[in-house]
Amino acid sequence: MREQRSASALPNHDDLSPTERTLRARLAAHSLHAKRDSRETTTSGRAAFLARFEREVDPDGALDPVERRRRAEQARRAYFTRLALAAVEARRAKRATEGGDAA
Repeated sequence: MREQRSASALPNHDDLSPTERTLRARLAAHSLHAKRDSRETTTSGRAAFLARFEREVDPDGALDPVERRRRAEQARRAYFTRLALAAVEARRAKRATEGGDAA
C-alpha cells in the first residue's frame, strides 16, 4: 500500500539542511499547539515523571499518601536543584577550557 502513495510535496528528510529541519519541526510544533492544549498532550508524561519520585521515596507504598506526595515533591525539587548545580558546573568548566575566567 505504501508503494502506491504519491510523493510528498515536502522534501525527503535526508535532503533537508539543519535549518530546514528546524523550521519544519517548529512548524509542526506550532500547528500542534494551535490545535490542542499542551497541558492535555503532556498529561500522561507529566504523571509518569512525577510518579517516579513517589516510587523513589516510597518503593513499597507503605507511606500515607499525603506524606508520600510531600516527600515526592521534595525529591522533585532536589532533582531540579541537582540539574541546576550541574549546569553551573558545566558552564564553569566550559569557560575554563575556553581560556576565560574560571570563577
